[in-house]
Parts: sequence; structure tokens; C-alpha cells
Amino acid sequence: MITAVALDVRALALGVFDAIDAHPWIGTQLARAAGQSLTLRVFEHLGRQAQALGVPHTAQFTAASTLLDYILGVGGQNAANARGHQPDTNRTEFLNTASAAWAHLDPDEYSFTRNVADQLRDHDDRTEFLAGIDLVLTGITTHQRPTEPTPP
Repeated sequence: MITAVALDVRALALGVFDAIDAHPWIGTQLARAAGQSLTLRVFEHLGRQAQALGVPHTAQFTAASTLLDYILGVGGQNAANARGHQPDTNRTEFLNTASAAWAHLDPDEYSFTRNVADQLRDHDDRTEFLAGIDLVLTGITTHQRPTEPTPP
């Protein structure tokens, strides 16, 4: 079940992701300006959401930093990928070519990559980004639960 806090984090993350996607240069600027106003506001918002999730005080910095790093990292990587290709590059053709290349890698050295090659071809960047946010949020909330005592 997705909580209101998780929906709020997802909305903020997707807003930053979309802004970086529309303006690829902004990701680099945000990453360089961690103490600047916009990045600091995003960090503040993520920190408040960590508090709302019940993250202990000693882990709140790590939780907010991890979310911020994921958001800026994935957004920046997608922007770098967009800048690295010609404007007329066809995404479907590019991913089909990359997927075929992955499928033909050495099976001993790249067994995992070969196994997921078909997923590369069909993936959606925004969907994968949100799945990553959900994975990080699940880790944050699961990590904060008290552990059950180990039976003797």
C-alpha cells in the first residue's frame, strides 16, 4: 500500500525528474549546488517526509540524502543519456540495438545482463524511476522497523 507520505515523495521526485528531463543541464547544476536554495528545499522536503515516516532522528539525514542522491543521480543520468545522442535518435531503435548487443554478450561474464536484455528494450524511464523511489522508500521504512528477537 502506498501511503500519503510515499505519494508526496513520489510527486516531488517525479517533478524533479521531469524538470531535469525537460532541461538536461539542470541536473548537473542541482548536483553541484547541494547547499543552494532549490536543492536545499528538495532536501528539506525529503527530510520532513522521512520524519513523517517515523525514521529515527539518527537515520533521517541518511534517508533524505539517499532519496536526494537517487533523484538527482537517475535524473542526471537520463539527462546525460539524452545529451549523448543526436536529437533525431529514435529511442525504440536505440534500445533495440542496445538490447540485442546485451543479448550477445559473453554468457559467463554477463549472465545477468544477458538475462535482462529484453527488459532494457521495453522499459519506460519514468516507470523505472518511480519503481526505484518505491524501492528506496520500502528500504527506509523496513530498515526502521524493530527487529524481532532471535529465538534461543
